[in-house]
Amino acid sequence: MHESMEHETSIIDIPAPPPSGIGVTLRAAWAIFRKDLACELRTRYAINTLLLFAISATTAVSLGVGFLGLRRTEEALLIQSALLWVALLFAALNGLSRSFVYEEEARTLAALRLSASPTAVFLGKFCFNLTLILVLALVTSLLFIVLLRVKVGSPLAFSAILATGGLALTSATTIIAAIIARASFKGALFAVLAFPLLVAPLIIAIQGTAQSLENVAVDVVFGPIRFLLAYVVVTFIASLILFPFVWEA
Repeated sequence: MHESMEHETSIIDIPAPPPSGIGVTLRAAWAIFRKDLACELRTRYAINTLLLFAISATTAVSLGVGFLGLRRTEEALLIQSALLWVALLFAALNGLSRSFVYEEEARTLAALRLSASPTAVFLGKFCFNLTLILVLALVTSLLFIVLLRVKVGSPLAFSAILATGGLALTSATTIIAAIIARASFKGALFAVLAFPLLVAPLIIAIQGTAQSLENVAVDVVFGPIRFLLAYVVVTFIASLILFPFVWEA
């Protein structure tokens, strides 16, 4: 009788293995994305910061160099594209780190570590940051077109460059946001770490955007799009591999 009770107790004391598998990871990532989106819709901190910076930057640029929108020279198109991506870059550097900084400020990092795998956390945060940057790209590009009177020669190519450029920004900065979450000077450190990684895709995105402003076919910008997609694949896989070490440190 005593031995059977000890046997039952030992069985009860054995913890159940944590759930695993691709399906569980994707469901957890989706739950994290929905949680971050709900928190953002409630506080509107990151989106307000991004949109305020984008509106301020585009308004200031339009007042200073609005005449460039009337020119169709190669230099003018490059300047227009550079101004667009500089505004996108600095707006992103001001807002994309909030996904992890918010967890640290709310003291929910420990609970998140216990409730989801590092891969699920990374995927959920990546999707949330991608949503923010795509909304930012849409608003900023519309403001540039209206305020600077920019004529987009190939809307499809322009949209493709914006989407792949936004993917590149997100894939390179999501893990950096996790690294600086506990730092004292989060904003400055985020910009210092992210900028060297974003120089190459930023240059390619500017060149591709300038080409899309001309009246060209979509296949003309396949070169910049391929480069940006390759950059996304490399940085996404590297971040996915390195994130567990950053997350558990």
